[in-house]
Amino acid sequence: MHRIFSKSVASVYPFYVEKVEKKGRTRAELDEVIEWLTGFDEAELQRHLESGTTFEEFFAQAHINPNASLITGVICGVRVEQIDDPLMQKLRYLDKLVDELARGKAMEKVLRTP
Repeated sequence: MHRIFSKSVASVYPFYVEKVEKKGRTRAELDEVIEWLTGFDEAELQRHLESGTTFEEFFAQAHINPNASLITGVICGVRVEQIDDPLMQKLRYLDKLVDELARGKAMEKVLRTP
């Protein structure tokens, strides 16, 4: 099992916030992206952050957006669409969305809106 799976989402979340805010995006936009991917509403996301939910627990409780399969590209040198481990793929989907948000991609594109 990868070490990241047992890390709390709350321990990584501030780095996501810092990454997007440094590029002029907001925490609200970051939360919207996470909520889109996981199906959590704002209160559920906050509950997970406050309770120290691990990534493994977080994604086990998530209802992954059916359009998540439209997330493609390379993250950490690996194509997200070719990752075999379902949990790692979900984690990399999140990384990819955070990257796209930080790079200034339009929200409709980040959220794979048709």
